[in-house]
Amino acid sequence: MKKKVKALVLFSGGLDSILAVKILEKQGIKATAINFPSYFFNSEQAEKSAKKNKIKLKIIKNNFSDAHWQIVKKPKYGYGKAVNPCVDCHLLMTKKASQIMKKEKYDFVATGEVLGQRPFSQNKHKLQLIERVSGLMGKLLRPLSARLLNETEIEKKGLVDRKKLLDFEGRGRKRQIELAKQLNIKYYPLPAGGCILCEKEFAQRLRMLMEKLGANNIKADDLELLRFSRQFWFGKNLVIVGKNKEENEKLEKLKKKRGVLIKPINPGPSILIRGRQINQKTIKEADHLIKKYSKI
Repeated sequence: MKKKVKALVLFSGGLDSILAVKILEKQGIKATAINFPSYFFNSEQAEKSAKKNKIKLKIIKNNFSDAHWQIVKKPKYGYGKAVNPCVDCHLLMTKKASQIMKKEKYDFVATGEVLGQRPFSQNKHKLQLIERVSGLMGKLLRPLSARLLNETEIEKKGLVDRKKLLDFEGRGRKRQIELAKQLNIKYYPLPAGGCILCEKEFAQRLRMLMEKLGANNIKADDLELLRFSRQFWFGKNLVIVGKNKEENEKLEKLKKKRGVLIKPINPGPSILIRGRQINQKTIKEADHLIKKYSKI
């Protein structure tokens, strides 16, 4: 019997990555989706999309978060518009996928990338760079744009039929949505902002954290605080003000790790102070914020 072709597919849970899996499955290829959660993005959407579309999914942790944080601090290929090191990030994921591919004897790695969809990281030059540097030369397939790119080794060997791959290009989603209907894909998420590192407000908070504490002094639970929008700096102390009951509860959990938590007597926002020089003056300033943001 002919050996079944096996592929690993980098999987965010968005429409493009769902289509990449289904295109390969339609050719009889055994496609396994893989997702890499980090401090800046989780695997929730990937898990939901995989479950609803009957896609086999592996969540790969293996210290990925720490490795990802290192490239966020100092990316070799630079940032996009915010603090998004997209090229370095994709390169890290493809390197990890390459290691898994070799260890578990997959035939190739695929992604849902579309040529020109993201000008910074998905132009032809950057796609070729990632293929070359990741150790996947000839074994990295982009099914949605393959016919616009150089023919890969796996196509030449007949493991994948190039004629059944696509020539999608640019930011539009019309062709993807039409293809989803043809492939009977019932669920996919609406377009979202993507990685939080691309968001300008989050980028400002991260830059301030690195400036105040020094990038090498920042710990994982410091990064968790950046998701809260009400942030104030008093010297080198970061003060977080909860916006609602859910945020108050999250701040209480984060207090268990480090910091000072202030809870109001009457209904109102809890405050977490995180820093290296917490004193009575900082606590008094934080107390004023409780009064400012309390409804009573």
